[in-house]
Amino acid sequence: MARRFTILCLAILCAFSLSGGAAYASGTDARPAKPDGSNNRELPSFKKPKHLDAADIYDAPGDIKLLLGTLQGIVNREQPRIYLIESQEEGKMTWLEDINVPYTLHEDYWDVFAAYQGEAKGMIVYDPEVPDTINVATTLAGLKKAVVASPELAAKLSKAPYNLKTLDDLRGKFDNRLEAYTWQYENLWKQTNHQMLVGLDPDTAIRIPSGLPESFVTIAEEKEQIRDASNRDAYQLDLSSLLGKSEVYLRFDDAFTQDGWGPAVHEVTVKADGNVIASFIAGTPEEETYLYDRQNSKFSEGQGGHRFADNGSYFVYEFTPPAGTKNLTAEVDMWNQYKVSAGNIRPLSAEQQEPYGYLRDYAVANKAMVFWLDSNVPEQKALFEKILSDVKPGTPYLGWFSNDVEGEFSSVEIASRYGVYVLAADWFSNLTVFSGTKPNFKLTKTPPQPDLENKIYVTYTFTEGDNFQYNQHRMRVMWDDPARGKVPINWTSSPLLYEGAPAILNYYLNSATENDLLIAGPSGAGYFYPSPWPDASFQQFLRSTEKYLKKTGMTIPYVLNRVDSQNVPLSPFKAKAYEEEYNVPGLFISYEDRYGVEIVGDSLPVSTIRGISTVQDGLQVLNEAKANWDGKSPLFVSLGMLAWSMTPSDALALTEQLGADFKVVRADHYFSLIRESYGLPASKK
Repeated sequence: MARRFTILCLAILCAFSLSGGAAYASGTDARPAKPDGSNNRELPSFKKPKHLDAADIYDAPGDIKLLLGTLQGIVNREQPRIYLIESQEEGKMTWLEDINVPYTLHEDYWDVFAAYQGEAKGMIVYDPEVPDTINVATTLAGLKKAVVASPELAAKLSKAPYNLKTLDDLRGKFDNRLEAYTWQYENLWKQTNHQMLVGLDPDTAIRIPSGLPESFVTIAEEKEQIRDASNRDAYQLDLSSLLGKSEVYLRFDDAFTQDGWGPAVHEVTVKADGNVIASFIAGTPEEETYLYDRQNSKFSEGQGGHRFADNGSYFVYEFTPPAGTKNLTAEVDMWNQYKVSAGNIRPLSAEQQEPYGYLRDYAVANKAMVFWLDSNVPEQKALFEKILSDVKPGTPYLGWFSNDVEGEFSSVEIASRYGVYVLAADWFSNLTVFSGTKPNFKLTKTPPQPDLENKIYVTYTFTEGDNFQYNQHRMRVMWDDPARGKVPINWTSSPLLYEGAPAILNYYLNSATENDLLIAGPSGAGYFYPSPWPDASFQQFLRSTEKYLKKTGMTIPYVLNRVDSQNVPLSPFKAKAYEEEYNVPGLFISYEDRYGVEIVGDSLPVSTIRGISTVQDGLQVLNEAKANWDGKSPLFVSLGMLAWSMTPSDALALTEQLGADFKVVRADHYFSLIRESYGLPASKK
């Protein structure tokens, strides 16, 4: 496919100058060598860590996380020595203890900063008025061996005992995102490492404690898992007990966070002593007046317009009753799995942002350019495509994209069009440390394959394997479930853990049971869509990355293939490439509301994954499969278990409710049985 990009962004290239900027602009098109000097790797390697100074920054302000993350990048570029405790999902100390490196835990993170600040040549100050300068400052930090500081921290660090020099101050230099990244592309791009691209949100919502905020009480809740809007109604809510303070807050959560069908709200009307004080429909300017915290909720035009919040998302409205109000009510047109709570003490709001510190160490250590461009905004898309056109096919993009799901689909498709694959790593901690660990694992022996019978063969696959931070966080939580190993499960994972985080890969492979099979997450060595990927480089990319699948034992890929945000089948050319270059026995595809097996090219089994998010979903799918099965030949059903809502305990609970007509198997056995059933030659693997 021909590469294409617009020249719109080039027409507005800015001539901003920063201290030292001219030196960058006059540089050659440098493509720095990989840290280990090797040109035969997808990701850089770092020296093996010998001792780590660990700082707990989990509760630290965002500007502290940014400061220490960029310092970590400078220090660990030479030798991994700093480890930052940023997450507690899998346990704060879990991976630090498992990587088997001596460490010292420092209670005060300033002690770690003081110990290593001498390795920084100065600081880059970002502009809080233009958050994207955080990313430009991160790029400059990598090039200038500096740390990134907020104006408040810069004032502190410029004085004793730190006495850090300000190398660049970005305040007032740019008016908006596009200006900042256009200047960065024009002046810094040629000096950065083109071995990778890094996309990071410059800021993020402050962390909101789990559970309901202070003073909030649940006032309405759907008790059944309803997904079809059959419970839509105008619900009457009495808020009178919350009167007495200046504001009243109305919050909407998902009553069943595991399945993704949370509350949908179309219209809200609030009355004080019978008089309307607020009335709006979701998605209108009137709603904005009362929308105190939208968190990760979304607006949809369906059903006349509605705001919804699935899984752990929520949204909050704020109302101000007139003084002396005696009776306060709300009428809410809503449906699906709602949980409504109300309070009168102002809660924390996810609208409050702070700098985003994750993955900064890796970007700085590798002198990568960091940006955050929305592919659904034409001017930003043009610059995004220009950057993509400047790297070689097979270049990884680490981080993520803006605009949530819409941004994922469109951005991955655009990246694929330029032969760039994605490693979702924007929540990965200490990648410079993990990249310095070494592979040290044994692959488990393949257990005997069951005989082919007239049964319904079921295989379970946990999703999200394209996702580096999933390997580090959520997958570890699921892996430590006591039910793991009791039923066969396919765990999608990233084969590039072999280079990016060998210690994490070691843990999974060395503790795997015969019922645990790691397979390649979408869509092989990285996350990409095969159809948009140019035919000219596709086979070579698969050929060059096949070694990672082979070394890790992840020889069966799960493929996502989208065009215009829609799942599409593989073309014969792309399917043949998987068969010949990855030597696959079969592959999984998509995440649909159906299942099925297709033999592509008369030789390659392709099994469509039927997505489920609860045990009840799985039972319904499998009971329907049995009802439609004639029992005269084997039937094959692949279930994709949503990793954010299901666990091995759920897989066990589902299996225990199946009858003798069902047989749960690993993916390798699944495809071998399909081959036998369809009369295909046995796979070479």
